[in-house]
Amino acid sequence: MNAPFPKTIGPGLRLAWLFLAATGIGGTSLPAANPGLVPDAGERLRIEQAIPARAPAKPAKPRKLLIFDLNVNYGGHPSSQHANYAFTLMGEKTGAFETRITRDPGVFKPESLREFDAVFFNNNVGNLFTNSTLRQSLVDFIYAGGGLMGVHGTAVAFTQWPGAVEDWPEFGLMIGGRGANHRDSTELVWTRLDEPEHPLTRVFGGQGFAYRDEFFRVHEPYSRQRVRVLFSIDTAKSDQKGQARGNCYREDDDYALAWIRNYGRGRAFYCTIAHNPYVFWDARMLEFYLGAIQFILGDLPAPATPSQKLTPGVRAQEKLGWRLGLAPAAPETLFEALERAAGLGLSHMAASTAQNVSREIPKKLGPGLSEEELRQIRFKLDATGVRLISLRLSPPPDGEAAWRTALEFARKLGVETLLAPAPVEFFERLDSLCHDCQVNVALTPPGPGAVASPETLCQTLQGRSRCLGVAADVGVWLRAGIDPVAAISRLGGRLQILSLNDWQAKTPGSGEAPWGGGVAGLDAALKEIHRLGLKPQLVMRPPPETARSLQWFDNQCLQLAK
Repeated sequence: MNAPFPKTIGPGLRLAWLFLAATGIGGTSLPAANPGLVPDAGERLRIEQAIPARAPAKPAKPRKLLIFDLNVNYGGHPSSQHANYAFTLMGEKTGAFETRITRDPGVFKPESLREFDAVFFNNNVGNLFTNSTLRQSLVDFIYAGGGLMGVHGTAVAFTQWPGAVEDWPEFGLMIGGRGANHRDSTELVWTRLDEPEHPLTRVFGGQGFAYRDEFFRVHEPYSRQRVRVLFSIDTAKSDQKGQARGNCYREDDDYALAWIRNYGRGRAFYCTIAHNPYVFWDARMLEFYLGAIQFILGDLPAPATPSQKLTPGVRAQEKLGWRLGLAPAAPETLFEALERAAGLGLSHMAASTAQNVSREIPKKLGPGLSEEELRQIRFKLDATGVRLISLRLSPPPDGEAAWRTALEFARKLGVETLLAPAPVEFFERLDSLCHDCQVNVALTPPGPGAVASPETLCQTLQGRSRCLGVAADVGVWLRAGIDPVAAISRLGGRLQILSLNDWQAKTPGSGEAPWGGGVAGLDAALKEIHRLGLKPQLVMRPPPETARSLQWFDNQCLQLAK
C-alpha cells in the first residue's frame, strides 16, 4: 500500500483495495503469505462508525506511519487486517497521518525508513528478517528519534517460531517485553490504571475497566525499571483462570498490559489487547490507540520515565517539562558516570567526548567507536535507565566535515544537543547542518574564562533557527557579574542547557554551597524559567550535600508544578 485510501471511494471499494494490498495483487510487491482475516462488510461498518472524529493533538507536520504485518511460520492473528483497516481510516479521517502497509523487509533500508516518522509492527510473529544491515537500520531509526509501536504478537517478533526462541535481543529491549504466554482467547480481566492522568490513558476517565481478549503475560526484558506501565491486570479483581498456554505466572504479580518507553530519543509503545477483531471496532480502544500513534509519531507529548523511577519530585519535573542530568567528572568513564547517575535517582546524563567509554572500552566517546561498542553503550544506558541527552565536544570540531561527523554521531547516539563553541561566520551553515541531522547545538564560550553577555548572544543568533542556542552556567554568570534571572529572561528560548550550582559568596575562590544555601539565587532562577515556560536541559555536578541539594530541587519543582 503506497498511499492512504482515496477519499472518493466507498466502503466496498475500500475493502477491495485493502484486499489487493494484502495479497500482493495490483502492482504491489507484497508477498501473499499470512493475509489474516479480511473484515467483512458488517465489520467494516462497525470500524468506520467507531473511528474517532478528531485526533488529540495537531500534527507538527505531515506524518507517515509504516505498518509492517508480516508473519513467519505463523498464519497471522485474526485481527491484523482489522487493525490495518482501522488505523488507515483513523489517519485519513483525522488528518493526523497517512499509512503505508507492507510485508517487504526492504522497507527497512535506511533510505526507505527516512520517509516515515514511526513503524507499527502489527501483531507480528516469527523471525521477520535476519539481515543485520536492516536490523541496524531499524535500531538507528528508533534511537535517533523514530517511533515504534507493537501490539499483541509483536512481543514474539524476531523470534524463531514456534517456540519463541530469541533471535534479536535488542528488539525485545526496544519493544519492552517478550513472550506469548496467555490463557483463553476471550479471557475476562479487570484492568488497573497505573497512570490514570497520563495523556494516553485519559480516554478511560480515570477508572479501570473490564475487558475480554487474549492477554499475554510477558517476561524479560520487561521491567518497570525500563518502561512506563499505563495499565495492568488488577489481580485482586481478576480470576486469571483457564488453561495456561506457556508460563502465565510472575513472582512479582506484575502483569502489565500496555506501556511506553524511550529508547534513546525514540518513542516506543506496546499493548497486548489486539488479538480479537472486535478490539478494532471498540471506540474507546481506537481512541486509546490513536493517542498512542500520535505519541510514537512525535505529536502527542507523553512522559515515559520508567515506573520505578517515579517519585513526587520526578512527576513534578515531568509536569514542568524539566530534565535534570548529571555532568561528567574527570576522570570517570561514561559507564561509571551512568552508574553514579542511576545511584542518585537521575534519568538523564550529560557526557563529553573527552571521556573514555569504560575500562573495558578504553576509547573516547566519539565517532571512532564500532557498531558493537555503540551497542554496548545502548545496553548500558538501558540497564541503568539513563538517557544521554547532551554531549560536550572536546575539542570542538574544526570545519564543516568535522561538524557533520559530530552531528551524525550524536544522532546515532540518541543525543539531542551538542555543546561547543563555533565562529559567528559559520552559524548559517551550522544551522543547516543541525536541521539536516535533527540535533541542536548549544554554543559555549570559546575558551576558559570567556563569558559572553546574554545580549551579545541573542544578537549573534538573531535570524537563526532554534536549532542553535546557548549553554550557560549559573555560577559563571554570578562571578562575571551577570544576574541569572535577567540573563534567563533575555535568552528565553535560546537557553538550551543550564548548569546549576551555588556558591558561598560571589567572589572568586569561594567554595560551592548546597543548592539553595548559597548566593546564586537558584530559587529565583527556577521561578523565572517556569514563568517563561522554558524547558532547558538542567545539568548538575554533584554539589556539597548532594542528597540535600536534590531534595531542595524536588521541593522547588513540587511548588512550581502546583
